[in-house]
Amino acid sequence: MQVQSSFKGQHVTGSLYLVPTPIGNLEDMTFRSIETLKTVDFICAEDTRNTGLLLKHFQIETKQISFHEHNAYEKIPDLIDLLKSGKSLAQVSDAGMPSISDPGHDLVKAAIAEDIPVVALPGASAGITALIASGLAPQPHIFYGFLPRKAGQQKDFFQSKLAYPETQIFYESPYRVADTLANMLAVYGDRQVTVVRELTKLYEEYQRGRITEVLDYISEHPLKGECLLIVAGQDGTVQTDQANQEVDILEQINQLIQSGKKPNQAIKQVAKEQGLNRQEVYNAFHRIE
Repeated sequence: MQVQSSFKGQHVTGSLYLVPTPIGNLEDMTFRSIETLKTVDFICAEDTRNTGLLLKHFQIETKQISFHEHNAYEKIPDLIDLLKSGKSLAQVSDAGMPSISDPGHDLVKAAIAEDIPVVALPGASAGITALIASGLAPQPHIFYGFLPRKAGQQKDFFQSKLAYPETQIFYESPYRVADTLANMLAVYGDRQVTVVRELTKLYEEYQRGRITEVLDYISEHPLKGECLLIVAGQDGTVQTDQANQEVDILEQINQLIQSGKKPNQAIKQVAKEQGLNRQEVYNAFHRIE
């Protein structure tokens, strides 16, 4: 077990500060975050150009160090050496909390391994911010970040989470939201969902309703800007819907078998007609049998 103390007199190394940045509205920057960025020796930035605009806005002159997913492996040893020499570092992402969609987690692990204090500052978080205004149950919830892009991988992912009762939070590109919702509908059924775009910005928008209702809306109003998907967890109806679907599949397969087809041929035909995975139909058929 490792115990970290925030009492500065107990160590001679610098500290690693994890500093949140605004997800859109610069006014969401906290006083403590601004002061920390001003007083540390270096700022490790995911994109120095984006962070440079933020620093200029708040008149922060601290030197930046480029630190992102493509150079993290080679940069971490140097950053640890700086910390061990007594320098303090702030790590920031382009928006929101560090370590969520950037290499900050690896730096945190490396610092902890060297008994270097890691200090997290509270601040903007897109997933939690959208969740509490979504209208869906905030507790329990589970955050997944970005989904797989391919339809088959998405459906497999949703299938593995089908029975989860937690409200689920995802990041998604506006160009893929409709396809993702269609894949979600195919697995989860018509659950309650909230699509959030441009959070904290001028054109912030929430679309709340059943998946089919939101799909109808965005088919006529294409989404623009950064998006989040928040979907209700299983409430007991999904299992019933799935069971009804499996019973229907069984009936179709049995009708084909009675007409003279072999079971595997019937399974293959039903899977093709319904746009389903043949192995899943096979499993459903034999599980019900």
